[in-house]
Amino acid sequence: MLSAVLCRCQEWDGIVLFGEQELEWLRKHGAFDNGIPSKDTLRRFFASLDPERFRECFAQWIAPLRNSKLNEVIAIDGKTIRGTSTKSDPKSVAPHILTALASEQGLCLGQVKTDAKSNEITAIPELLEAISIGGCTVTIDAMGRQKEIVRAIRDKNADYIIAAKGNQGSLLEAIEDTVLLERPVETAIEDDCGHGRVEKRTCHLYTDLSHFKDSGSWKDLGSFIKIEKRAYHKATGKTDQETRYYISNITKDAAGLNKMVRPHWSVENQLHWVLDVVFGEDYARKRTGPSAENFNLVLKMALLLVNSEKSHKKSKNNKRLRALMDREYRGKLLHF
Repeated sequence: MLSAVLCRCQEWDGIVLFGEQELEWLRKHGAFDNGIPSKDTLRRFFASLDPERFRECFAQWIAPLRNSKLNEVIAIDGKTIRGTSTKSDPKSVAPHILTALASEQGLCLGQVKTDAKSNEITAIPELLEAISIGGCTVTIDAMGRQKEIVRAIRDKNADYIIAAKGNQGSLLEAIEDTVLLERPVETAIEDDCGHGRVEKRTCHLYTDLSHFKDSGSWKDLGSFIKIEKRAYHKATGKTDQETRYYISNITKDAAGLNKMVRPHWSVENQLHWVLDVVFGEDYARKRTGPSAENFNLVLKMALLLVNSEKSHKKSKNNKRLRALMDREYRGKLLHF
């Protein structure tokens, strides 16, 4: 299955066709005494596979690949697999997969399925419990701004940077009052050029929490962060401006915070976007039982193998195309 996905075959029919055409090569690495399973067998297998046990196996496979000494940003965010629901079946629900991504290494450390984005609040503590985060900084969007989640992060000796929006009005109001009435203890500016735009990001760090009366109930809350982003697009001549607010236990190093906030969006750009555009996950029609959730892990395994191969300086799709045509290169991707 993994070999087929690496070679751009992701639907059951295509996977079977790949297996039949590459049976001689496959038998160098396994018996395959009974040939290739049918598409119905593959479908039944993935619908019957226990997703929780499969996630445990995935975590065990990932563990040796991770540099645990690297104290990096772990971004937690969710993605809905939209192709699994259908208008013809009102009871069908597209699973929402919550993923923890070690941003610098590009490793998916773990995942948990929910039935809706709103259920991320209950799923995040479960995901945090399943992965090692000690010494790292966990970033979460505004959905994860909950006292229990903050406590879970600090109890595992990790730092947190969590977005603040309007879903908790008193907190956002306190941040806005702080920004208006107090001076930041530090300010850092970062400039970046590339992809046809010039971007300036300014980070203001505030440690005076006197305007937030409930600060003591948020474990180790130490600062409010304001990030101002100004991006000039060369092609259109337009300038976009955006302001975001965060809460954190970190009380110094605005320049470091400016850099740590940015990798959170790597889970969107490096993972979710790739799963949709390169692997076409949202177009898949795996709707039986947990087959979509299980296959999501196979896609992440394939993506990791593609990313880890550095000798072929081409796009992910071109690497997969070469794997289809070049058996030696395919074996290299699979570490045979």
